Amino acid sequence: MRRLLFVLIFLLAIQFVMATPKYTLRFNTVAAPAQPQVLAMQKFAEIVEELSSGAIKVEVYHSGQLGDQKTGLLAVMRGDLEMAGDGSPSWFADLGAMPEFGVFEAAYVFKDLDHMYRVMSSKMVQDMFDKLAAKTGLRVLDVWYLGTRELNLVEKVGPVKKPEQLKGVKLRMPNNKTFLDMGKALGANPTPMAFGEVYLALKTGTIDGQDNPLPTDLSAKFVEVTKYIVLTDHQIGMICPVINEKLWQSMPEEYRVYIKKAMEVARTFMNYTVLEQEAKLLKQFVDEYKMEIVVPDKAAFMNNAKQFYSQPEFDKLWGEKMYEKIQGM
Repeated sequence: MRRLLFVLIFLLAIQFVMATPKYTLRFNTVAAPAQPQVLAMQKFAEIVEELSSGAIKVEVYHSGQLGDQKTGLLAVMRGDLEMAGDGSPSWFADLGAMPEFGVFEAAYVFKDLDHMYRVMSSKMVQDMFDKLAAKTGLRVLDVWYLGTRELNLVEKVGPVKKPEQLKGVKLRMPNNKTFLDMGKALGANPTPMAFGEVYLALKTGTIDGQDNPLPTDLSAKFVEVTKYIVLTDHQIGMICPVINEKLWQSMPEEYRVYIKKAMEVARTFMNYTVLEQEAKLLKQFVDEYKMEIVVPDKAAFMNNAKQFYSQPEFDKLWGEKMYEKIQGM
């Protein structure tokens, strides 16, 4: 009798284990291995595997191994890829045909990091994320701080302090309307280019500069082929990790909880890493790379951006007075 009971318990245990769904999630990004978002993605993978007792395994692919920003996000939309770390409002605007997202990456729309999170966690934005998921298959899981974007220019441009000094400067931008408009709002000639091409383009003179947070400038080695960091503080940058919506909805509820909790841990890790690096990097740029740090007339850049975004086309794209509305939230 005892032996029969043992066999029954053993068979039930095997059945339970076999019935427990298991997932392998490929998580792609264009970021280089040393960049904070890759480290944060690896932290997410570690935590979610622990929380799920191994039922959810995450494979992190860096440096665009499974596609650049656009192709990676399109793959998630189709269900050919499970997750991407390169989601952002500008890509949602373009790929999701939801231009209203573009305002969240307009120059100087946010005052600071706290303001950005206050807006992005609001019901207004969460409703937009739900609409995005239903329309495109991209489910936004979280918002991570990528850093405050600054101008990074080659030597021939000189120390830019006002928007008019950027006239004719070929400033690399991601190839979507929101970022190309931002380049114009700063006074430059925006040049669309994939992230992986930027280093060589700076080195060969194909472009005159690029804009990114300081940690990205270091990890992508842009500091090796540029001369100036101009502290414009023109954007509070973010990335929004995404998962395929059909996959997300098919998961057991407890698995979705594990993923969200692991995302929170990764966000804290990411934000702390970026903030710490930003506090230390300027001195390193000067000491190790002989760069010059330029403090510009930021009010002039802000006024230039405000004037640019006052054009009627942005009310049509984003909603009437949305730029000003967000600045007042």
